[in-house]
Amino acid sequence: MADTDCKGCREGYRVTEAQMQRLLATSAFAPDKRVEAATYERRLEACRSCAKLEDGVTCRACGCIMPVVAWLRARECPLPGQRRWASEP
Repeated sequence: MADTDCKGCREGYRVTEAQMQRLLATSAFAPDKRVEAATYERRLEACRSCAKLEDGVTCRACGCIMPVVAWLRARECPLPGQRRWASEP
């Protein structure tokens, strides 16, 4: 793969289920910092319908790996002027 390919397209950046579980166990993803599972799924569904989502993983608007970022309460869709989901208090 070329160096210009998105992160989500590179094997080294693919987030496995085991890695996701380890991330969710860290203090950065403490339950008070995460959204509910239903909200997470709605956020991912909004991302999946966006042309900026590359390979179902990486947001071309910000470069984030969305299956990780979508869990965070304080994060919002990074698409300028067209946010598909908002942060939560």
